[in-house]
Amino acid sequence: MDSLLFTATTGASRVLKAQHVRSNNLSNADTAGFRADMERVKSIPLQGSGFDGRTMVVTNSAATRFDSGDVVKTGRALDIAIMGEGYISVQTPAGNEAYTRAGNIKVNELGAMSINGFPVIGDNGPMVLPEFQKVEISERGRVSVIPPGGGAEVEVGTLKLVKPERNQLQKESDSLLHSLDGQPFAADATVNLAPEHIEGSNVSAIDELLSVMSLTRNFEMQIRMMKTAETLAQSGNKLMSAS
Repeated sequence: MDSLLFTATTGASRVLKAQHVRSNNLSNADTAGFRADMERVKSIPLQGSGFDGRTMVVTNSAATRFDSGDVVKTGRALDIAIMGEGYISVQTPAGNEAYTRAGNIKVNELGAMSINGFPVIGDNGPMVLPEFQKVEISERGRVSVIPPGGGAEVEVGTLKLVKPERNQLQKESDSLLHSLDGQPFAADATVNLAPEHIEGSNVSAIDELLSVMSLTRNFEMQIRMMKTAETLAQSGNKLMSAS
């Protein structure tokens, strides 16, 4: 009875954590550049006297899917999508460097470029544009502007684009990818952009919804197992008291 209750409890706990991961994926199905998370679990037999009949489910840190999302044309000059491998460098509130595939760049009233509130990093630090009439980002990440009133095009700087190996990255709670050792990666001139395009999330809403439904049924099964364990325990107590 103890083994049954323990197995059901740890299984239900694992399902709740998996539901959280899948629900977060679903909520970001329309978030530009979002990379879906995957739960990772491991079964560990518990040692004890006699036969080892108890197994605990341990949830490891979530893994990240790195496959690309769909790229769509927006016609917006500040939208960019990375073609193939690579990432855009941004700055965290702590001043560290992080990476994203989201290319929905915004410019505030001071000319600072940002993605989802994180400053975009160029070859000389965070990118800040002068006043401009028109802005253009090339396939290699060079940012140029035409001053107000027209005139010759002025090159402002180049976005820092990197291409590390996937096993050198980890996703953190800010939804950005960070270097495993905390050191920034060097710029990679081979990364290509698609100007006026945006890459969507790599989340499949249908797959995630089916997973949520399956996990819900799994959780209900674990609860039924707990109730069964309780019923068996009550029956055992009655037999003990009768004797």
